[in-house]
Amino acid sequence: MGVKINGIQQLGVGVEDVHEAWKWYRKHFSMDIRMFEDEAVAELMLAHTDGKPRARHAVLALNMRGGGGFEIWQHKGKKPEPAAFDILLGDLGINIGKIKTDNVEATYKKFAAEGLNLLTKVNRDPVGNNHFYMKDIYGNMWEFKNDKEVFRKREKSLSGGVLGAVIGVKNMEKSLPVYQDILKYDKIIYDKTEVFDDLQGVPGSDKKIRRILLKHSDIKSGAFSPFFGQSVIELIQVLNREPKDIYAGRIWGDPGFIHLCFDINGMDAFRETVKNMGHPFTVDSAKALESFDMGEAAGNFAYIKAPEGTLIEFVETHRIPLLKKLNWYLDFRKRGNHPLPNWMLKLFRFKRVKK
Repeated sequence: MGVKINGIQQLGVGVEDVHEAWKWYRKHFSMDIRMFEDEAVAELMLAHTDGKPRARHAVLALNMRGGGGFEIWQHKGKKPEPAAFDILLGDLGINIGKIKTDNVEATYKKFAAEGLNLLTKVNRDPVGNNHFYMKDIYGNMWEFKNDKEVFRKREKSLSGGVLGAVIGVKNMEKSLPVYQDILKYDKIIYDKTEVFDDLQGVPGSDKKIRRILLKHSDIKSGAFSPFFGQSVIELIQVLNREPKDIYAGRIWGDPGFIHLCFDINGMDAFRETVKNMGHPFTVDSAKALESFDMGEAAGNFAYIKAPEGTLIEFVETHRIPLLKKLNWYLDFRKRGNHPLPNWMLKLFRFKRVKK
């Protein structure tokens, strides 16, 4: 079986209080579909947790308008440790989460009315697409970007799920192969170097940066691809200051953007592919277990580390609960990984949590 990358499954968001944070993201970002919730010990993540198993509480939350989800993640066995400095544009790792919306202006007005921390006004990116930037109450930065692809239109929410991420790199030429060759973001939308007007208001935007927006050129065909939709990665390299490592002195799961996760098929073949490309798995659940149990869901997961330090996760899903009340589970090892019909994916709405 070949390797298929099916889209962004989720962006990991480390928090200090998972219950409080998920309530906030439900209220403001409509991330209210609970795919799984699990308390356990992260015994396989030793490469990124100072060699110690770490107790944690995690929720995978989705938005019915489509896009990737949030894995909202809290350390339970130790005190979550926030960054000791203010993160600036171009610092190493995931700087900003990108969220899709098909009505940028209305989303901006909603956030303004709610008194949220808007960093910029609505303006245009280097190819004329409307967007704006904001910061949540935990200090994480978000870009809300025009994207007309909506999975379920009969939703009251204005914004959808994860469209991608802005990632700070130290050396563009060293980092690009991970995103272009491994993750297959093979289409360059723009590659520009300047002090950008549309970024003014984002911390660190006064510096000259090189900015590359990458996109897939193909149409994804995994089981969840119709829900995840298209995605983009924006790489930025600051040119006239020394960037800081966002997770220097901290571990995976501490507050901030902890990883970017992709839904894939063909984990065994992928293991050899990334090894041959010089980025072997740092974590590999399939080496320890036939299928990793994530509470109500199960599958295999693995990680690689990009040259700038970004942790990239890959998940091959084996089983999910579609309607738990009816004991209806989907086992992808039996049905295969062709796209699920939209009517079936729309059943996710019955997993909505309102309060």
